[in-house]
Amino acid sequence: MGSRLTEEQTAFAAAVRDFAKRECGTREQRDALTDGGREAHSPELYRRLADLGWLGVCLPEEYGGSGGGTADACLFLEETSYGMVPCGGFVTTVITAKAYERFGSERQRREVLSGVARGDVLAVAMSEPGAGSDVGALRCRARQERDGTWVIDGQKTWISNAHCAESILLVARTGQDKHGGLTMFHLPAGTPGVEIRGIETMRGREVNDVHLTDVRLPADSVVGDVDGGWRQLMAGLNHERLFLAANMLGLARRAFDDAVAYVREREQFGRPVGSFQALRHRVADLATEIECTRLLVREVALDCDAYPEKLFPREASMAKLKATELAKRVTLEGMQMMGGYGYTTEFDMERHLRAAVVSTVYGGTSEIQRDVIGNTFGL
Repeated sequence: MGSRLTEEQTAFAAAVRDFAKRECGTREQRDALTDGGREAHSPELYRRLADLGWLGVCLPEEYGGSGGGTADACLFLEETSYGMVPCGGFVTTVITAKAYERFGSERQRREVLSGVARGDVLAVAMSEPGAGSDVGALRCRARQERDGTWVIDGQKTWISNAHCAESILLVARTGQDKHGGLTMFHLPAGTPGVEIRGIETMRGREVNDVHLTDVRLPADSVVGDVDGGWRQLMAGLNHERLFLAANMLGLARRAFDDAVAYVREREQFGRPVGSFQALRHRVADLATEIECTRLLVREVALDCDAYPEKLFPREASMAKLKATELAKRVTLEGMQMMGGYGYTTEFDMERHLRAAVVSTVYGGTSEIQRDVIGNTFGL
């Protein structure tokens, strides 16, 4: 938020940066925490973040949170991403926690949100083999028996952090209507009938297939209203898209700084390669885009805090579209500026690239974000 940061936010950002530098500031530290970069989440480090009280950054104080807002959570996501803190579980956790905070019962809020503040990881399971961008095409089905028990069968896929989550917010079909027949369920880890299988990706392991066979949940496992899942999902898009945008903003900043540090030092033809106009202009353009994106993300976050009941579909989609596309551009151009060294595992740029390229797909593709933005203009 630049000059719009409060004194508390400025101190908070500085504390996160200091933690990142101290705990995972070297490649050796990060490799030790992430199995050589294969894991995006370190439970050990995550618990230390919980001990500092930071994981409840935007949760109500009554549940162990600090009572902060969306802007504070975005700041935390940006700074941990910039510092390469392996806390990938926080992104899905803070997104999912907002759904429990808004729609969960008092028992669910107290159990789940208090757990988040203590270091629990949450995941949300929507996508299926035949339903990605078209969420209304979900086929995973939940039926209710006479005693109130819900029985769920189906498959979910691309579920981030399901393998390390204490609970999953599951979206299943409970009615025939495409959008009006969806319901959210609280699914604790270890529930009989749930099988989680990791999906290997170019970034390592962070997404999973989740198979549900005759899974039985009590009647009070519904989060919000039966058949109200679509409305509840739409109400949470502000936060989901903003949190993803803040995360990628931090990555873009880090990739940019790494590239600039390299071109300042690397010499060819008797001078630093960064002194050549071709690279100077590229750096100038990227720096300008990063600053524009920072202002957009933070302005929308502040608006969400100022008007918590208002939906910002255009602005939130703009932030997600802009930040993720920028992260992809910065990492690709960073690799180009670094030449062959940017492609090696000796430097972090290839890791930045692997993390950035998928960001324009998850949480709503760039194409979907453009559709949403266009729809807000009546098109």
